[in-house]
Amino acid sequence: MEPSGPAQRDAVTELRLHLVTWNVGTASPPPDVTSLLQLNSLSPTMDMYVIGLQEVNSRITNFLSDLAFDDPWSIFFMTVLSPLGYIKLSSVRMQGLLLLIFVKHAHLPFIRDVRTHYTRTGLYGYWGNKGGVTIRMSLYGHTICFINCHLPAHMENTEQRLDDFEKILEMQFEEENIPSTLDHDVLFWFGDLNFRIADYGIHFVRESINNKRFNLLWDKDQLNMAKKKEAFLQEFIEGPLQFKPTYKFDLHSDVYDTSEKKRKPAWTDRILWRVKNLCQHASKEDEFSEEEQTISVTLNNYISHMSYGISDHKPVTGTFGLELKPLLSDPLVTLSPEGEWSAEHDVLLSYSAVPGFPSSAWDWIGLFKVTFRHANDYVTYAWVEDDEISSNKDSKQVYMSAAEIPDVGGEFLLCYYSNNLQSIVGISQPFQIHPNRTLIEKDLAQEENTWIHKPDNLESHNEF
Repeated sequence: MEPSGPAQRDAVTELRLHLVTWNVGTASPPPDVTSLLQLNSLSPTMDMYVIGLQEVNSRITNFLSDLAFDDPWSIFFMTVLSPLGYIKLSSVRMQGLLLLIFVKHAHLPFIRDVRTHYTRTGLYGYWGNKGGVTIRMSLYGHTICFINCHLPAHMENTEQRLDDFEKILEMQFEEENIPSTLDHDVLFWFGDLNFRIADYGIHFVRESINNKRFNLLWDKDQLNMAKKKEAFLQEFIEGPLQFKPTYKFDLHSDVYDTSEKKRKPAWTDRILWRVKNLCQHASKEDEFSEEEQTISVTLNNYISHMSYGISDHKPVTGTFGLELKPLLSDPLVTLSPEGEWSAEHDVLLSYSAVPGFPSSAWDWIGLFKVTFRHANDYVTYAWVEDDEISSNKDSKQVYMSAAEIPDVGGEFLLCYYSNNLQSIVGISQPFQIHPNRTLIEKDLAQEENTWIHKPDNLESHNEF
């Protein structure tokens, strides 16, 4: 495997992003998502996973329990990805729409201003069965926005789909310093967009698919048709549809709908993106200088995954390369453990922040297992102000009580959480906590004691 951190070349950072869209039709997670997430790929590992689901089970009993706890799909993806060194950065849920973002630990200090939003469009904006959920962030100083949509169904509702998407794009984040959706450097738009193949009959469509002549259907794809007419869509880019339409299938098969309705196959599940600088340059002049680009997006792979049959849609994934010039090179906070750590004594850590860092009395430093799932998945924590024991112009020392340190030891990380920025802004290198020898010796003594007092004739009692 290649190193998981960003590849550096002439001060350009290359990040690999894997984006999933899947209408899961209220089903539970499948047994395995290795191929969906390309975990067995020989390519370098991903830096970020963006997972957009539609029709996650949102019956009232499920939804209420999901509000109190993570939903089964979030838990499932955390279970798969956290042992591989990914943390759930953020998630947003609106009824059946769910958007999850996972990132490698190394990128955490360079991701800031994470915000979420949702826009209802079902039942004239009062019902969340249709609409969009959004997560935005600053990534190495560049603004990135992800919108997972579920737009209205049926052949005749093209205009409604376009109107709803325009409404979602007009959504504003509450904070003043957060740009509007279209003002982000890169915007990804994906989901069950529900566009259909117009005009052609079902037999011609199926025959074209069987002969792998997908290009015969592209001109009548409603989204492709709309992109030629609607100015706001012309800025969005999509890879070629070189895979079978992903809707509608009989469950647990790759056979198109055999029910009475016999729905015409359609590319309902799509991934598009928009680069702001490209739009601006294209509008000013026909050619634009590559040197002026501080971020570029390359689509490496755009495919469907036919082996997944839990719903009537097949999942679609896009694997992207993001080349960007980092506008941030140093974490806001650097921190590390001091001396040897074990539960036999109180322990120390030191940290330093860049000048002007907006610290708060509510900032804290968490101790995490290296396989931690999200920012609240700490073993213990210390308040940076309340638990501070020394300070100088270069660094500060904070203590953690021995009673809070895990007796069994293992491999851990320290993370600094900023209350003002609502994110992890510093992360230590992994380090070892040594097992508590006092406890181990006590356990061994108890074990020996048990064997000493074990009756000699224990076996004879078992003869009958």
